[in-house]
Amino acid sequence: MATQPELAVVTPDPQRALRDRADTRNDRLFRAMFTAAGLFVLVSLVAAALSMAWGGRDAFATFGWAFLTTAEWNVALREFGALVPIFGTLVSAGIAMVIAVPVSFGIAIFLTEVAPPWMRTPVGTAIELLAGIPSIIYGMWGLFVLAPVLSRTVYPWINDSLGQVPGIGLLFSGPPLGIGMLTAGLVLAVMVIPFIASVMREVFLTVPTRLKESSYALGSTTWEVVWDVVLPYTKSAVIGGIFLGLGRALGETMAVTFVIGNAYRISPSLLEPGTSIAATIANEFAEAVDPLHRSTLLALGFVLFALTFIVLSIAKLMLMRLQRREGR
Repeated sequence: MATQPELAVVTPDPQRALRDRADTRNDRLFRAMFTAAGLFVLVSLVAAALSMAWGGRDAFATFGWAFLTTAEWNVALREFGALVPIFGTLVSAGIAMVIAVPVSFGIAIFLTEVAPPWMRTPVGTAIELLAGIPSIIYGMWGLFVLAPVLSRTVYPWINDSLGQVPGIGLLFSGPPLGIGMLTAGLVLAVMVIPFIASVMREVFLTVPTRLKESSYALGSTTWEVVWDVVLPYTKSAVIGGIFLGLGRALGETMAVTFVIGNAYRISPSLLEPGTSIAATIANEFAEAVDPLHRSTLLALGFVLFALTFIVLSIAKLMLMRLQRREGR
């Protein structure tokens, strides 16, 4: 007669139960800590925006939407308009990106595809060290070194040659002062090149070596490999790096304050002095004794915050469209 098998009795291990409870507790603590860190960033961002908007409420209530479209800035008459600082911010940042993007692209391609191995590390380190230089040093260099050179040699030639060309002559005609919108754009370009170049270099290094070697094996040149393999593989990250550099250029303060000229007027000439939102706040906040004047400067800070947020949001939307197009 067959006997029924005896069921094994499992004795619970108290040590394992303790370890399981400890692991669960540590996992919850880990999740709570990093959730708090993420929420801290979000709360800080919203708090900064709301504090500037609240501080600028008098300016918004006094001038309304005309605050964004008025070019008048007269402290004595209590007439304030943000159009000139907004114009200067966008133009100087645009000049910087026109110069910085191709130069950064060239640096990244040189370090990843062209330079010999022994040169890549020291050159890459030098590029990254440029990002650690304080902005006020860039401003002093621009004022005392770059501006005199431009006023004596470069700007007179630009005025005499390009200033006479129909159409674009308005952009490059004017007195060779050495300080102005173009100088501010040049200094900003030097400042953002290390950031954009470092991002591009890192993402170019993520391209699988087999893809590039396969392209070379089919007879492609270095330019064809870069254009047909490297860029399509990394275009989302490259665009993100460019917009991050643009966000830094929009909010730069001290370097721009030194070389932009701080003049409240809109001129088509890039050689003429101008101003930006950050430079206006830096120059006048310490002397803003009038409550409306102080509120106007805080409102300008909110406008700069909103402008940077819009630019970075556009970058995020572009990246999302690229990812959807690639089927990710």
